[in-house]
Amino acid sequence: MENENQKTEQHNQPIANIAVKTSFFQSNTAKMIMVGILTLVLLIPLSFVEELIFERSERKKEVVSEITQLWGEDVFFYGPILRVPYKSYSETSVIDSKTKQTIIERKATVDYAYFFPDQLNNTSNIKKNTSLKRGIYNNVVYTADMKFDGSFGKLNFEKLGIKEEDLLWDKAALVVKTTNLKSIKSDLNIKLNNQTFNFESKAEEDNFYGTLETNRFDYKTLAANNRLAFNFTMKYNGSNSVKFIPIGKTTQVNLNSDWESPSFEGMFAANDTTKSINDKGFHADWKILDINRSFSQQYVSKVPNLNSYSFGVKLIETVDEYQQNERAVKYGFLVIGLTFLIFFLIQSVNKINIHIFQYTMLGLALIMFYTLLISITEHSSFSLAYLIASLAVIAMIVLYSISFLKTKKFPMFIGLALGGLYSFIYVIIQLENYALLVGSIGLFIILGLVMYFSRKIDWNNGNS
Repeated sequence: MENENQKTEQHNQPIANIAVKTSFFQSNTAKMIMVGILTLVLLIPLSFVEELIFERSERKKEVVSEITQLWGEDVFFYGPILRVPYKSYSETSVIDSKTKQTIIERKATVDYAYFFPDQLNNTSNIKKNTSLKRGIYNNVVYTADMKFDGSFGKLNFEKLGIKEEDLLWDKAALVVKTTNLKSIKSDLNIKLNNQTFNFESKAEEDNFYGTLETNRFDYKTLAANNRLAFNFTMKYNGSNSVKFIPIGKTTQVNLNSDWESPSFEGMFAANDTTKSINDKGFHADWKILDINRSFSQQYVSKVPNLNSYSFGVKLIETVDEYQQNERAVKYGFLVIGLTFLIFFLIQSVNKINIHIFQYTMLGLALIMFYTLLISITEHSSFSLAYLIASLAVIAMIVLYSISFLKTKKFPMFIGLALGGLYSFIYVIIQLENYALLVGSIGLFIILGLVMYFSRKIDWNNGNS
C-alpha cells in the first residue's frame, strides 16, 4: 500500500510541475515581461521608419540645393565703395656699370584708395515665391527689390598718407561687391549727382563676392562741392537670407516682406520699437553709426573682409514636414507603450486573455501610422496627413479589438484613448516654446490616470 502511494505521488509530481509552469506563464508577471520584450522588439521597425524619414529629408535637401543654385542663393551686399587710383613710388639702389656709382631709381606704380559713404540707405521689399516645384518637393524662394541711396562726403587722403598731386581723379570708379550676381534680374545703372553710369561685372579673385564696377569718371568734376550723391536699384532672385555690411558712417536699412517666419541675424539687432512680425509678413529696420563698429571709412590697396559685421534676415521654415514627422516618430515608443498598457489593464481588471500575437498585431498597426503619415505628408499638408493616418490606425485597432475582446465597450474606450493620445502628441509637435512644458504636464496626467485605473488590481495575489 505504501509503495502504491509513493508511485502515485511520483506520477502526480510532473503534473504539478506542469501546472506550476502553466500558472506562471498565465500570470500577470509573465504577461508583463512578454509585453515589455515585445515593446522593445518593436523599436527595431520604428527605427527603420526613422531612417526612411531621414532619407526622404536628405533627398529634399538635395532637390532644394539644386533649385536654389539655379534660382539664386543667399544675398550678401557690400557697397557702394568709391575707388580712386593714385601714384605710389618705390626707390631702389642700382650701381651704374660705367661709373660704378650707386644711383637711386624711383619707380611709380598705380595703387587704389577706397572710401566708404557717409550716408547709406536701403529699402528692400522681399516677396515670397512658391511656384518652384520639382517632383513632389516645393521650394520656397524669394524675389528682392532693393533701393539704395546715399552720399560720399569730403575724402580724407591725408589719413592714408597720400598727396593730392598723386591722385588720378579722372580715373575714379564706384564698386559694389555682392553675391549671387547670376540672379540679378534688373538693368544695372547708378545715378551719381544726376549723371547716369552703368555697372559692369568684373573678374574678382574673391570666391565669395562678385564685383560690379562703373565706368571711370572724373571725381573732381562730378563732385565739385565735395559731395557725391548716388542712388540705384537692384532686383534679385534669392533664397535663405539677405544680409548687408554697414559701411556708411550712418547706415539705415528697412526690410519689408510677406515672409511670416524671419530670423534676424548678425552683429546688429533690428530696432525693437519698429519691428513687427505677423502671419502676413514682417517689417524690420536698422540704424547703425560708425561708432557702433570698429573699422575705418577708408583703406588703401584692397577692401577688407568685413563679413563678421554683417546683419540682416534669414528666411526660414520654422518646422518643415520632415521635421514634424521626425518629431512624431520620437513619440512612437510612448504611443506603443501606453497602448499596450491600456490593453494590459483591461485584461487584468476584467480577466480577459489577450494573446502575445494579438499584441504584436496591435504594435505593427501603431508603427504603420508613421509610414502612412510620411507618405501622405509628401502629397498634402502635415495636419491633413496626421488626421488621415490617425483615424485609419484607430479604426483598424478598434475593429481588430472587437474581434478578440468580444465586446464593443472596451474597443470604443481604446479608440477614445488613442484619439486623445494622438491629439496630445499633435499639439506638442505644433508647439515650439511650450512643447516641453505641455509634454511634461500631459505625461504627468497620463501617469495619474494609470495609477487611478490600476489601483484595484491585486498585484500580490497568487496570479501576479
